[in-house]
Amino acid sequence: MEKQYTQRLEKIEEHLRFWLPENPDSSWLEKVFLMPAEAIKPALLKNLSLPGWDLVNRGGKRWRPLLMVLIAGALGGEKGETAAFSLSPLVEFAHNASLIHDDIEDNSDERRGKPAVHLLYGNDSAINSGSFLYFLAQTCISASNISTEEKNLFFGTYALYMRRLHLGQAMDISWHNDNLSFPGIEEYESMCYLKTGCLARLAAVLGLYCTESRLDSNLTEKLGKGAEKLGLGFQILDDVKNLTTGVPGKKRGDDIVEGKKSLPILLFLHRYPEKRDFTFKCLKAARSSGSGASEIEELIKALEASTVLEEALVRGRGLISESREILTGINTLDPGSRELLGGLLDFISS
Repeated sequence: MEKQYTQRLEKIEEHLRFWLPENPDSSWLEKVFLMPAEAIKPALLKNLSLPGWDLVNRGGKRWRPLLMVLIAGALGGEKGETAAFSLSPLVEFAHNASLIHDDIEDNSDERRGKPAVHLLYGNDSAINSGSFLYFLAQTCISASNISTEEKNLFFGTYALYMRRLHLGQAMDISWHNDNLSFPGIEEYESMCYLKTGCLARLAAVLGLYCTESRLDSNLTEKLGKGAEKLGLGFQILDDVKNLTTGVPGKKRGDDIVEGKKSLPILLFLHRYPEKRDFTFKCLKAARSSGSGASEIEELIKALEASTVLEEALVRGRGLISESREILTGINTLDPGSRELLGGLLDFISS
């Protein structure tokens, strides 16, 4: 089964490289901007594309476009899967764009084991290139061989989920910029459904839209809900890793430095209100002194001494289990498709 994922991931990479090459030339300019290449030098094109290319080229699990392709293949066969491959940049470029902006907003040092993009290329180029990725993603819709009605469906859906993504980001920014405020658990999950879950939902919905079942509103909602739970579960597991083993490519406790109100932190604050001043003191010191602050490990030890890390882990795994039940429980799926989707969830939560 691993080979089937690898083959699909290789095709996804081909489409990402096609629309975001390392060295864009005049043919790329004409293809993306629909204009002649006169007076625009390749070096200027690279100033626009390089920060985004750098981050995309660092890799990642690519589970969102893979989810899109698997759903399209499960419901639409080879034709659906082929369409999904050509549209896969919609979710992967959007994801990477959000990471570039997220790192600037959080003043992060690292991403995927290397210095954050804005530290390498400057805030101005990183912001511009990150924003460009959102728009570059849409070129694969314009270039696709589908009807105008179908293109409008993809354009409208993409735009809707990008609005939701930015609403979730606004909620997150508001909370981590104010050490003295903390949301309720339901508020936190609503934010994650928007900021993280909506890209997973977008992948599932777009996968369905690549098939003849695109007008099935009940199936659209079912797949969307299952993928949304997957996105939230993945986020929670990622937050727990940040506070325990550390997330590959980032420093342990980076979320504390950024003032992030992750689920373990919120569970701790709600369960032990008497620890509020201590927690806020640690968050403030970490934000002020950075990754070398002793208060980072001090807060992590307090979390470890409670049960909140285990509780968050159970919540994250539970959401992924709910997602598995929804995504593999679609009546029209054949056994092979169920196995592939189920295996993807194991891959994500590993």
